Amino acid sequence: MTSTSTAFATARAEGRAALIGYLPAGYPSVDGSIEAMKVMVEAGCDAIEIGLPYSDPVMDGPTIQAAAQAALDGGVRTSDVMRVVAEVAATDVPTLVMTYWNPVERYGVERFAADLAAAGGAGLITPDITPDHGAEWIAAADEHGLDKVFLVAPSSTDDRIAMTAHESRGFVYAAAVMGVTGARDATSDLAGPLVDRVRSAGDVPVAVGIGVSNGDQAAEVAGFADGVIVGSAFVRCLLDHEGDLPAGLDALRSLTTDLAEGVRRAR
Repeated sequence: MTSTSTAFATARAEGRAALIGYLPAGYPSVDGSIEAMKVMVEAGCDAIEIGLPYSDPVMDGPTIQAAAQAALDGGVRTSDVMRVVAEVAATDVPTLVMTYWNPVERYGVERFAADLAAAGGAGLITPDITPDHGAEWIAAADEHGLDKVFLVAPSSTDDRIAMTAHESRGFVYAAAVMGVTGARDATSDLAGPLVDRVRSAGDVPVAVGIGVSNGDQAAEVAGFADGVIVGSAFVRCLLDHEGDLPAGLDALRSLTTDLAEGVRRAR
């Protein structure tokens, strides 16, 4: 297992932010998603978030929902997600799972943590539980040495941000806009102040997600954040080339290269 802190330490040593890429497991197929994530690693992603497809994704925008639903329709299961984790983690890039809490609870919290660690996963991003309601996960993650990545938003109180910074391990996920995921034409002016608030509350890297879709936006966010998270723009590369995986992989490679150059020219 490679800890997410390794990616941030490497990026910091190079005077830049880390680039974190997201794709759901199982789209366009389990093997296709593995191939796609490996392309993203080769082209410059410092860490990978693997989405666990879920039928009631309250935070996901239409792009990620479409890919996740296609994966569910194709029969993807949590065991498949663990196989994707193992294949991607074998590249030695930190590999996390991003999932809503219900699938973890149904799978069994201790079993999920044990299987994720055994697959080489770095940790878990949990968008719909907070540290004060995540005691069972915190205990299991601590037992297996997994990162615990919790979210903050512009609406979070200072007390809640302090609690989240204290309980998170790996990084804090700063949701830069109020709303669902999706590529946007401009980054949020709420992101910078939110990052500052998290940094003032604890010594943990802060990565900004929701909205980044090109190298210029990545450079802007990398100017103030420790990490830049990109999801919907990557998923769109595959959706736009549905049925033509080689073309989708080419699009992923091109976008990853652009984003990686962006985080490097920011500072």
